[in-house]
Amino acid sequence: MTKKQLALAIIERLKEEYPQSGCSLEYDQAWKLLVSVRLAAQCTDARVNVVVEGLYEKYPDLNALADAPVEEIERIVRPCGLGNSKARDISACMKMLRDEYEGRVPDTMEELLKLPGVGRKSANLVMGDVYGKPAIVTDTHCIRLVNRMGLVNGIKEPGKVEKELWKIIPPEEGNDFCHRLVDHGRAICTARTKPYCDKCCLQDICKKKM
Repeated sequence: MTKKQLALAIIERLKEEYPQSGCSLEYDQAWKLLVSVRLAAQCTDARVNVVVEGLYEKYPDLNALADAPVEEIERIVRPCGLGNSKARDISACMKMLRDEYEGRVPDTMEELLKLPGVGRKSANLVMGDVYGKPAIVTDTHCIRLVNRMGLVNGIKEPGKVEKELWKIIPPEEGNDFCHRLVDHGRAICTARTKPYCDKCCLQDICKKKM
């Protein structure tokens, strides 16, 4: 079985196992997803979802958040860790969206990467979830699982993993595939305990390399 064939088989089985997979960060506007994904660095999505409630209660729209003192943003988001750098990035990002993009989150990788605090992972999440464009989000679950399954070989750098996956994942499947990897990584192919291979829908095709 080639890597492309293996990828297609994994995609189909994960579709059956996790038909409702989606982003676990809660948002109802594109700019809120940018805020949440920045806060999610080294923090759980569940905690982010709680913290942003307080942030939006005080600053309910993009303009309000752009005008907010960085110190006040930091006070609210501190439970997510790295409060100072995250607050600075969020403030600068909201100001840029307001001043240069008329409050609209751009829909191209090139433009998204210009925003403070936005890397390829964040940009891909916005591209896929907000705009329905081809996207591959190489978060920690994705990197760990695709190496273990044998879709990539010992590659840990997110950009390189993304590049390799584009070769074998159909563009229209990438975004949902990455969401399903998160669900599978949390439920079965866990990092903090021994993976539950006996319960895994991929047991007979996974390479179990790591």
